[in-house]
Amino acid sequence: MAAIRTGDEVQVIAGKDRGLKGKVLAVLADSDRVIVEGVNRIKKHTRVGQSTRGGKTGGIVTQEAPVHVSNVMLIDPEDGRPTRVGFRLEESEKTRPDGSTYTGTKRVRYSKRTGKEV
Repeated sequence: MAAIRTGDEVQVIAGKDRGLKGKVLAVLADSDRVIVEGVNRIKKHTRVGQSTRGGKTGGIVTQEAPVHVSNVMLIDPEDGRPTRVGFRLEESEKTRPDGSTYTGTKRVRYSKRTGKEV
């Protein structure tokens, strides 16, 4: 599930919005879904009420609904095409709180299409 994160640019590969591109607004890890900007828009009817200043609230609101993570693919920043995401361990210099350094490893996402870090 960690392959797609908030802020990533993705393309929908299945469903009624197939082919659309958008930015990930939220990741719902517990249900394996993501909310993508401008994709899977629904009309939500909310009860009309009044705010504290006397203005009307409610009515029909159009908003994005979650899409299953298997129906989206990350867009490769190199060529702008959809790609699979892989993880690899890279060695890096890390610093301890006392100021000393050591060599550690960190997980890095990379594009399977180009091999570049995402």
